[in-house]
Amino acid sequence: MPLVTTTEMFKKAYEGGYAVGAFNVNNMEIVQGITEACQEQKAPVILQVSKGARAYANHTYLVKMVEAAVQECPDVPMALHLDHGDDFEICKSCIDGGFTSVMFDGSHMDYEDNVKVAKQVAEYAHAHGVVVEAELGRLAGVEDDVSSDEHQYTDPAQVEDFVTRTGVDSLAIAIGTSHGAYKFKPGQKPQLRFDILEDVSRRLPNFPIVLHGASSVPQEFVKKVNEFGGKMPDAIGIPEEMLREAAKSAVCKINIDSDIRLAITAAIREHFATKPADFDPRQYLKPARQAVKDMVTHKLINVLGCNGKA
Repeated sequence: MPLVTTTEMFKKAYEGGYAVGAFNVNNMEIVQGITEACQEQKAPVILQVSKGARAYANHTYLVKMVEAAVQECPDVPMALHLDHGDDFEICKSCIDGGFTSVMFDGSHMDYEDNVKVAKQVAEYAHAHGVVVEAELGRLAGVEDDVSSDEHQYTDPAQVEDFVTRTGVDSLAIAIGTSHGAYKFKPGQKPQLRFDILEDVSRRLPNFPIVLHGASSVPQEFVKKVNEFGGKMPDAIGIPEEMLREAAKSAVCKINIDSDIRLAITAAIREHFATKPADFDPRQYLKPARQAVKDMVTHKLINVLGCNGKA
């Protein structure tokens, strides 16, 4: 099965009351862990690449690793997606370079500029058979080159105008999720604005909605990182039951990045601490890859609900 767009994925997800996982990839072990889990669970998947990942691993290497995963996991519908493309040129580069989906993130712009560039990206992408995600609102937190101290909830009154004028295929909204591993302060009750989600869904019937910054920051990973020499005090994520509730609604794509980083880091720190004589990278990257696979398997079944939907 060749790489696909997210169009059919999202249609089935919307109708089926589940979400497709969009997992950030940076190296071979991450790609393998994610896709092996999806192959076993018969789940569709979106492998997404950030601007930072392209700078780290090189566009060509990332595309070729994903193409290898397509060959190794032939039963898995896979889309290759640009995460947080902040201008037309990076979106164009990925469209021209084999991606099947791109996100234009104009959340740093004023509304009219966001509309203008999102429309430009959508027109170019659609002419090349690629789909487009855009964003309204702004998420706080830090992820790669995306950083903001301000959270700005999506204004439901803008969504119809934005989608109509831009022609984008899906919309990321801000309802209380945030980037990174420190989403809430200690003692603060995690809360998502499901009222905004419901309002947006009413205004955009049958239109796929996306949640960014949706890692749950599993505390067993945080504990292990800290136990074996790390320093991640007060790392708190989105409760999984809230994400599952969102996945049953109009949310068709849920982004997960920090949980992958935590799974890998916890496994490697434990290996270094318990087997200090090992120096072959394969010795510690193998359990790290397995940790990613186990974590993704859990997400597919218990959070996204997309297992068996390939």
